[in-house]
Amino acid sequence: MIDVSTPGASTRLYSQTPFDERGNFHYEGDLYRTGDNLSTLAARIDGHLKTKFPDTRFAIKTEKFAGGRKIIAEILDTPADLTGRDAQNDFFIAVRDQMERFGYTRSNLLQDYHTCSFYCEARVGQAYWAALAARRGAKNPVEAKVSLAAFKKQVRAGDSLKLVDAPAGHRSLGTTRAITQVRSGDLILEGRSYLSFPRASAFACDGKLVRISNGSEYDPDSHLLYEWLRRDAA
Repeated sequence: MIDVSTPGASTRLYSQTPFDERGNFHYEGDLYRTGDNLSTLAARIDGHLKTKFPDTRFAIKTEKFAGGRKIIAEILDTPADLTGRDAQNDFFIAVRDQMERFGYTRSNLLQDYHTCSFYCEARVGQAYWAALAARRGAKNPVEAKVSLAAFKKQVRAGDSLKLVDAPAGHRSLGTTRAITQVRSGDLILEGRSYLSFPRASAFACDGKLVRISNGSEYDPDSHLLYEWLRRDAA
């Protein structure tokens, strides 16, 4: 039973709330609070999701746009296997139901009318696939001796990266490219290409090999494996 703390709030979850016979949909969550700005709302939702899904790690992101505001719960890791589309959708609904408890929605599809306190989305982050692959037994494991933050400080223009393994058919497999610029979010490589830095959980470096996970539900263990060739190496 939901503890209803807001007068008029629904005792049903968002996904359990039906349209009436005229096409009207009205939902007000029991945790809705008027006047919350986006950062406050995101912080409240973040804490709530941690309580409701204690074995799941989320990254909460916010967006503002002309039509309103949005809160995104990116799933970084969870014990559940989300490779199947049905499993993903079921988990997304469960997460969104908890997020919607902090807002309200009024709509009528027949009249093309919709208003809400915020839009919400749950999605699987790249880090989840790296974590799933690690649990299953990843190919080309690399001991994480150098953190992503440390790598960013140590890598230099003039160093090179040799792509020694990648998904089948990768056009750059076996090539070596010099780094021409190090930026906060990526490396610029010769030949007008770049390499974006992943989340820390999708990065592993032992000082020589660099493994960047970029998996998906189709291939959770997909990754790029580079040999880091330092310009100043003896």
